Amino acid sequence: MADPESLRNIARSRAPLSTWLGVVLLFALFGVIVLAIIGPSPRSSDYEETRAKKRMENLKNLREDAEKALNTYAWIDKNKGLVRIPIGRAMEVTIAQLAQQKPAAAGPIATPETQAASPAPAGSPQPSATQPAASPSPAAQSSPPASASPAPAKTP
Repeated sequence: MADPESLRNIARSRAPLSTWLGVVLLFALFGVIVLAIIGPSPRSSDYEETRAKKRMENLKNLREDAEKALNTYAWIDKNKGLVRIPIGRAMEVTIAQLAQQKPAAAGPIATPETQAASPAPAGSPQPSATQPAASPSPAAQSSPPASASPAPAKTP
């Protein structure tokens, strides 16, 4: 613990007024120097306006190019006979081609017996004895049996 006499000396020895005045003047001098350096620099937004105009011009050019690519005919590769057609025409041709085709039957559905030859991933569920190996519809697998549903809890 500090001596009580030394604590009184510390409390009485305050810095003279000239020291505090010197510190304040140094801060003021620093502020003047900062203002002298920053003050004359241009504060206009010409730079930002120029950048904004350039971005708008780039966006306009990009949209014009996209519009041209989507709505005009052009050769992509003459040697291969590959052409670009307008998107509206491409949709019309695609719809006409799909309307001419008959729906094809779906391929065979893989059952667990046919997949038994390949190893199942570690996280895949294995069929149990209570579950049928192949069920006719996915809805039958997702609905629980009526006897397995728990009875609602009664509250007093």
